[in-house]
Amino acid sequence: MKVLKFGGTSVGSAQRMKDVAKLITGDRKIVVLSAMSGTTNSLVEISDYLYKKNPDGANEIINKLAMKYMGHVEELYSTEEYKQKAKELIKSHFEYIRTFTKDLFTLFEEKVVLAQGELISTGMMNLYLNECGVKSVLIPALDYMRTDKNAEPDPVYIKEKLVKLLADNKDADLYITQGYICRNAYGEIDNLQRGGSDYSASLIGAAIGAEEIQIWTDIDGMHNNDPRIVQGTSPVRQLHFEEAAELAYFGAKILHPTCILPAKLNNIPVRLLNTMQPDAPGTLISNAIEKGKIKAVAAKDNITSIKIKSGRMLLATGFLRKVFETFENYQTPIDMVTTSEVGVSVTIDNRKHLEEIVDDLKKYGTVTVDEDMVIVCVVGDLEWDNIGFEARIVQAMKDVPVRMISYGGSNYNVSLLIKASDKQRALQALSDHLFNNK
Repeated sequence: MKVLKFGGTSVGSAQRMKDVAKLITGDRKIVVLSAMSGTTNSLVEISDYLYKKNPDGANEIINKLAMKYMGHVEELYSTEEYKQKAKELIKSHFEYIRTFTKDLFTLFEEKVVLAQGELISTGMMNLYLNECGVKSVLIPALDYMRTDKNAEPDPVYIKEKLVKLLADNKDADLYITQGYICRNAYGEIDNLQRGGSDYSASLIGAAIGAEEIQIWTDIDGMHNNDPRIVQGTSPVRQLHFEEAAELAYFGAKILHPTCILPAKLNNIPVRLLNTMQPDAPGTLISNAIEKGKIKAVAAKDNITSIKIKSGRMLLATGFLRKVFETFENYQTPIDMVTTSEVGVSVTIDNRKHLEEIVDDLKKYGTVTVDEDMVIVCVVGDLEWDNIGFEARIVQAMKDVPVRMISYGGSNYNVSLLIKASDKQRALQALSDHLFNNK
């Protein structure tokens, strides 16, 4: 059985829901849906008004969103019976959201409000499939998707509950479920954070031993560079799980960095496909590697580099420990690290505690900060004995000033730190030199 996930843009209108319905009918499968595009942002805005104790502002957004959904109902369903069922479904969810305008609003209530988007979209899709004569059934994510006391998914619980739900509905052709939402270890409604619908699909695929996990978006697979700012990009047809994870972490927005780990561990291939071009081959992610091939380039913005230089570092034990403990004390992750005999340079993407970190680091040496930087990462099979790939990368960057270079922590990634003002020029040069043979 396959698991198919459709993002918010893929179910963002009545017509797109109809298009998705055509794609999913046929073989027996589990379909994971996000909220309709724009819904989660509106629910966040409603929550913001409620935190500020402004029920009138919240009700105004609630009414707008409810009217938008009622418009979708008129377009999506053809019979009065199903139009009425869908209107009752939508009305019940929005009436529930309105109950939160009357009482104390906390993070717990916010998570309940945010869950309504997925509950509405899956309810609407299931009704539409039933109207079309498809034997589909709604499998509520809140009945099986759970995190443990460390806020990590509980795979044993998920598998046990999901397998039972599928067995209880074994006559169904399609199983519709929600992405993103779950319960925590205490039974409260929670979520898997943004990008969590991809994670849901991967966890479901791992739980049932799926044949394949498909992530459907509005882009034809993962491109070899950022098509928004680089000319001549093309989809990458095959990626190793590690290559995909590097690209996702360093800025390829099509995939959430954490989502493919359950699939990787269970050796389940993940295919990225385009709802707007369903016949396009997309990108296949698996444990297979294409030897010696550079696959893609990605960039991570809003980076700050920090250099700590100290004559005392020479042959001194404990220096690096003190530096890294400083970042740990402020719960600030480090992206890149380069070292020399007298100093160390690191990069961070969270500036929240930058001032305190710099003050603490001044105990150990002279500190220099460079802001508004970008990490460019080149991804592929970059084993150290694959001769020549470093030269190709450096040659492509010959006209771009590079602040740091990092290689060796991974066999799949070379990272370069540059100024944000050089980003477009660097990405285009890498594409031209590595992929377009210019």
